[in-house]
Amino acid sequence: MTLGVLAVLGMAFTMFAGFWTDWLWYRSVHYSSVFTTTLSTKIGLFFVFGLLMALAVGVNIWLAHRLRPPLSAMSMEQQSLDRYRMGIAPYKRWLLFAVTSLVGLIAGASASSQWRTWLMWVNGVPFHEKDPQFHLDVAFYAFDLPWYRFLLGFGFAAAILCLIAAALTHYLYGGLRVTSPGARATAAATGHLSVLLGVFVALKAVAYWLDRYGLAVKSSDFKATDDWTGLRYVDANAYLPAKTILFCIAVICALLFFATLWRRTWQLPVIGFGLMVLSAILIGGLYPAIVQKFQVQPNEQAKEAPYVQKNLKATREAYGIGDTEVTKYDGVSTTSDKTRLRSDANDAASIRIMDPNIVSPTFQQLQQMKNFYGFPTNLDVDRYPTKDGKEQDTVLGLRELNLDGVPKNNWINDHFRYTHGYGVVAAKGTEAKDGEPVFTEYDLPSRGDLGTYQQRIYYGEKTSTYSIVGGPQKEIDYSDNDGEKTTSYEGGSGVNLDNPVNRAAYAVAFNEPQILYSGAIGKGSRILYNRTPKERVEAVAPWLTIDGDAYPAVVHHRIQWIVDAYTTTNGYPYSSRTTLGDTTADSLTATNNSRAVVAQQNQVNYIRNSVKATVDAYTGEVKLYEWDTKDPVLKTWMKAFPGTVQPKSAISPELMGHLRYPQDLFKVQRELLTRYHVTDAETFLTGSEVWQVPDDPTNKSGNAVPPYYLSMKMPDQQKQAFSLSTTFTPNGRDNLSAFMSVDAEAGTGDYGRIRILKLPTSTTVDGPKQVQSKFNSEQEIAAAIKLLKGGDSDIEYGNLLTVPLDGGLLYVEPVYVRGGGLKYPLLRKVLVTYEGRTAFENTLGDALDKVFDTKGPTTTAPPDTGTTKPPATGNPTVQQALQDAQKAFDAGQQALKEGPDWGAYAKAQQDLRDALKRAEDAQSKAGGTNGKNKS
Repeated sequence: MTLGVLAVLGMAFTMFAGFWTDWLWYRSVHYSSVFTTTLSTKIGLFFVFGLLMALAVGVNIWLAHRLRPPLSAMSMEQQSLDRYRMGIAPYKRWLLFAVTSLVGLIAGASASSQWRTWLMWVNGVPFHEKDPQFHLDVAFYAFDLPWYRFLLGFGFAAAILCLIAAALTHYLYGGLRVTSPGARATAAATGHLSVLLGVFVALKAVAYWLDRYGLAVKSSDFKATDDWTGLRYVDANAYLPAKTILFCIAVICALLFFATLWRRTWQLPVIGFGLMVLSAILIGGLYPAIVQKFQVQPNEQAKEAPYVQKNLKATREAYGIGDTEVTKYDGVSTTSDKTRLRSDANDAASIRIMDPNIVSPTFQQLQQMKNFYGFPTNLDVDRYPTKDGKEQDTVLGLRELNLDGVPKNNWINDHFRYTHGYGVVAAKGTEAKDGEPVFTEYDLPSRGDLGTYQQRIYYGEKTSTYSIVGGPQKEIDYSDNDGEKTTSYEGGSGVNLDNPVNRAAYAVAFNEPQILYSGAIGKGSRILYNRTPKERVEAVAPWLTIDGDAYPAVVHHRIQWIVDAYTTTNGYPYSSRTTLGDTTADSLTATNNSRAVVAQQNQVNYIRNSVKATVDAYTGEVKLYEWDTKDPVLKTWMKAFPGTVQPKSAISPELMGHLRYPQDLFKVQRELLTRYHVTDAETFLTGSEVWQVPDDPTNKSGNAVPPYYLSMKMPDQQKQAFSLSTTFTPNGRDNLSAFMSVDAEAGTGDYGRIRILKLPTSTTVDGPKQVQSKFNSEQEIAAAIKLLKGGDSDIEYGNLLTVPLDGGLLYVEPVYVRGGGLKYPLLRKVLVTYEGRTAFENTLGDALDKVFDTKGPTTTAPPDTGTTKPPATGNPTVQQALQDAQKAFDAGQQALKEGPDWGAYAKAQQDLRDALKRAEDAQSKAGGTNGKNKS
C-alpha cells in the first residue's frame, strides 16, 4: 500500500512539475497569456466534448437497459447470457461509469488537440475575397469548414459508439436475438437502434453537403501539377450535382429510419439505405467517371481551361506572387563597348566573394580564440555601414558557447561556469586579404566598426542546454592577456530557483536531482533554458511557422536575433498545396538541419511573412512585430492572443535597417513560380513553360541551389538594392530559362517586389551547371586547379553568383583552397564568365579585367589575395628582392598558361621563395618589421 501511494504521488508530482515549469517559463518571458489561453482552451474542449461523448454513450446504454424485455420465458440463447447478467449486476453502475469515463477521456483528449481549429473558428476575420464557385468568403474555408468537419467527425464517432453500446446492451438483456427463433428484435430495440441509425444517416447527409464546399479545397492529381487544388470540370459538372442528389437521398433515408418509431418495421429504412449506397456508387462514382472519360478527355484543354484559370489566380494570390513582374531578357549583351561593360560590372553588384557557407571554419580558426567558443556552420549576410557611411554586404557570425571545447566536462562546468558566448565577428563580403576575410569586427572582446554593445551571448543557435546563473557560482566570461575574467548574469531572464518547490520541479522536469540539493544554487540563482531563437519564438507563438534561418544583428547596442515567422492555412480555395519541409530544402539544409523547416511537413496553400520577431541574445527577451498588416490569418490569431504582437509602428528605424526578405518564403515562391509564372490556362496545361530550380553545381549533394543575398541592380533599377536571387532552368534541361530576384531591403517601397527575367526559348544561355562544367573542363583552369590541389589540399567552390549585366549574365564564383597544413579554407582564385569568355584569376578585379579585356576603374580596389604590388620601402635591397619576387610570380603564371610548363613553373616558384627570403632577411637586418610579405 505504501509503495502504491508513493508511486501515485510520484506520478502526480511529475505531471505537476511539467505544468509548473511551463507556467514559470511563460511567466518569465512575459507571455503567460499564451499559456493560459492555450491551456484553458484545451481544458474547455476536453471537458465539453468528453462530457458530451460520455453522456451520449451513457444515456444510450441506460436507455437500452431500461427498454429491456421481461426475461420470464427466456430462450436458450438468453439463458446462456444469464450468467453474464448475473455477474455484472452488482457492478453495473460502476461498469457504466467506467465505460462512459473511458470514451469521455478519449474523446476529450482528441478534442483538446483541436484548440487551434476552435480558436480560428471563434476569432476568424473575413478575407474580403470570395471563391469563384460558391461565392463564399475565403474565411469560411480557412476558419469555419475545418471546425465543421471536426464536429461532423465527432458526431460520427458518437453515433457509432452509441450504436455499438446500445446494440450490445440490447443483446445482453434480450432486446436483440441472433440464434433464437421468432422476432430478432423487440419493438423498443428496433425503435432505439433505428433512431441511432437515422442520426448516423443524417450526419452522412450533412457530410454530403459539406463535401460540396470541400471540392473547392480538394487536392487531386492533374497532369499539369501533382498538387492541384480546387474544382475541375468533372467536379463542377458531375461530383457537385452528385453530392446534392446524395444529400437529398440521405435526408429521405434518415427520415425513414426515424419513422420506425411509429411503424416498428425495418423494411422501408433498409430499402432507403440500400438506395443510398447504390446511389453513392452510381451517382457518386460511376457517373463522374463517365463524364471524365467521354466529355473531358476528348477535349480536355477546352473543358479544363476555365478551372485552371481560377487555380492560377488563386494560387498566385495565396502565395503572394500575383504581382510578379516577368520581363523578356535577351541573355546576350547589347553593348560592344568593353570599357563600358567593365565599368558597368562594378556598378551591377557588390559581388560577394566571401561565401558565408564556406568561411565558417576560417572564422573559427582565426577568431575562435578559445576552444569553448564556436561559430555556426553557415554564417549570415547583412548590411552594415562603412566608415564613409555607405552600406556594404557583411558576412558575420556570433562567437557562441561550444561545450564540446570545455577543458573538462562536468555538471558544474557545463551548467554553471561556461554559460555564454562572447561577441560578434564580421568581415567584408567583397574583399579578402591573403585569402583571408577582411574583418571589420574581431578579437576578444570584439572591437571594430560596430561600436559598443552588450557582447555576452546567453541565447543563440548553438545554445541548446540549460544554464544556472546569477547565484554563488561565478561564470567564465572571457580570457585576455591579463588572465581569465569572470562575471555573474544580470540579464534578469530565466526562472528563479530560490523557491524549493521550483527546484524540485526542475529537478524532476530535467531529470537532474542535483538541482534540488546542489550547493552551487543559492540566492539569486536563475535557470535559463529554451535558449535558441527558434525555440523561444515557437513557444510564445505556437500558431506561427518559423523560418529556418534566424540571423543576428547589432541593434541599439545589443545583439538581437531576428526571426521571420509565417502564418499559414490549408484552406484557401483553388490554391495548390505545397509541403514546406520539401519546398524549402536545398543543398544547405541537407548539411545543416538547423536551417530546415523540419517540423512543418504538413501541407499549406496560403502563406504570409506576417510577423518579424526578435530575441535579445543577452536577456532572451522575445518581441513579436506585426509585419503584414493586411493578413486576415494574423488578425485572427491576434484576436485569439491579444497583446502578444506589437504593431508595425513599434519597429525602430535601426531594427528596420536589418530586416530582410526571408529565405524560406522565397524558396516556396520560387518553387511555385516554376509553373505559376504563366498567367493563361492554355500555356499552363501544355506544360511547355515549366521550369525547375537547378541543383547546386558547386557540390555533389544533388539538392537545389540555395538562393543568395547580394546587393545588386536589376535592369530597371537605378542603383543597387539588397536582394535575394535564384536561377531557373527548363524542366529536364540545364540551360538557363530565367533569373529571379526579390528586393529584400525592408523599409523601402520596392520591398518584396519579385522580378523575373525570362530568357528566350529560341536561344541557349548557359545555366549554372553548364557554367560550372565549363569552368572545370577548360584546360588552363583545370591545370591551375590541379596545381592548387597539390599535396593534400582540397578545392572548395563558393557560391556561384549570377548578375544581370547589359543584356547578358555575369557568373562569379570564388574558389577556396583548404589543406597544406591549414585547417580552414582560403580564397585563392575567382572564376568569372560572361558571354562565353572565362577568367580564372587571383582577384575579382583581375578576372573582370581579363573577361572584358580592359582595365577596370582605378578607384575600385580589387580584393587583396596576396598578389598586390610590393609595398614601398626605403631599403634598396628589399626593393630589388620584391621586384624579383614579382617577376618570379609572373613567370610562374606565364608557365601555367604555356602548356602548362611544369618545369618552368617549379623554377619560378623556387626563384619566388629565394627572393622573398632575401627581402625578409634584408628588412630584418635593417630593423624593419618582422612580418613576412606574402605573394
